[in-house]
Amino acid sequence: MKGKILIVDDNKSVLTALEMLLQTEFESVFCLSNPAGLLATIKQHNFDIVLLDMNFNAGINSGNEGIFWLKEIQKHDSTISVVMITAFGDIELAVKAVKKGAFDFILKPWDNNKLISTLHAAMKLRKSRIENISLKNTTTTLKQELKQASQSIIGQSAPMKKVLDMVKKVAKTDANIFITGENGTGKELIAREIHKYSKRSNELMLSVDMGSLSESLFESELFGHKKGSFTDAKEERIGKFEAANKGTIFLDEIGNLSLSMQAKILSVLQNRSVIKLGSNTPVPINVRLISATNKNLNSMIQKGLFREDLLYRINTITIELPPLRDRENDILLLADFYLRKYAAKYDKHGLKINQKASQKLLNYSWPGNVRELQHSVEKAVILADDSVLGESSFNLTDNISDQDLNAQNKTIEEMEKAMILNNIKAEKGNMSSVAKNLGITRQTLYNKLKRYGL
Repeated sequence: MKGKILIVDDNKSVLTALEMLLQTEFESVFCLSNPAGLLATIKQHNFDIVLLDMNFNAGINSGNEGIFWLKEIQKHDSTISVVMITAFGDIELAVKAVKKGAFDFILKPWDNNKLISTLHAAMKLRKSRIENISLKNTTTTLKQELKQASQSIIGQSAPMKKVLDMVKKVAKTDANIFITGENGTGKELIAREIHKYSKRSNELMLSVDMGSLSESLFESELFGHKKGSFTDAKEERIGKFEAANKGTIFLDEIGNLSLSMQAKILSVLQNRSVIKLGSNTPVPINVRLISATNKNLNSMIQKGLFREDLLYRINTITIELPPLRDRENDILLLADFYLRKYAAKYDKHGLKINQKASQKLLNYSWPGNVRELQHSVEKAVILADDSVLGESSFNLTDNISDQDLNAQNKTIEEMEKAMILNNIKAEKGNMSSVAKNLGITRQTLYNKLKRYGL
């Protein structure tokens, strides 16, 4: 059987006999004559079964030692199947151990066939327990994902029709997709549309905001961890890659990863497997990768901030999302969609946007793109005193010049820098207001100021 078994008994002749018998039954057989090193050995080797003697000190036959170590094993990993070894006269103690959580007990001297049959059953229980934990974690993650209401892609403009045509072409393949575009252009919506039309549509799509992951949580969140692998690891957890197996994983803002984190992602993509924290065993994965960023990764590669080999891995197909200012035909369509959505949410039915307000929305450059439009409409609905939204209902401040917004002459980083500078000037250095205007936290704003040397 593919599995690891640990035999713990103070009688070395028993260890030798059991090791010889079981070495053809399991891929790994370990022996311990002293239980003092039991937990350290388990933590190091990740056993499936422990064959545990009930008494270790001469003259003491209470079985309390075996039950003590049984409880310690359960505290460390409740999925391990523990089978007790006991003498014929200690059957009552063995039954007590089973009541405490042991899988079964074996009498000395043992019957080889019965012993092997019991261990095979213990191995099946171990696999079942692990599968149940995996299912529980996947279900929890799925519920979290389903809380995000699905949203249709709204757009009849030529740039968006071009994007949607590309989506339908690439969705049926398993090619890695790389989505670029400014903040708020709807990169995750496009990722979900690709998954929706893919061969994996019946499986799960998981989204990961790479920009929000710290170095310390990165591996646990993406690859999972074993119980006890670090201080707060109170139970085993599967990572997002394993949870998305057979489905799609969306890595948003992948340009925010440090070089060390990039190397770990590259290793997973190359090996098609993950290794949980606290484990040495690779877990095979089969996922469709979609990545996104608002950064210029080619520029970052030249500066040594992004790995070129990782970019090659993630951008088999690149889809560039147009900013809202280039989708003039879609602005009022989106405004009407969000108007109906928030009118229903805040019980203000019958709201309309008048002609002057519509023209104001069309003339605005929307540096925050669709997300900014959504927030602007929601705010207008909340503050509405009558059924018509006019110019004054939309407090739009276009601080960025047309030159700054010319995407053909400016990189995303340069545009972002211009937005920050203009907001700082407009708000007279009030960083809380600047962060609020940009839709980011103060800490994120300070990080950007540091990166751009402002």
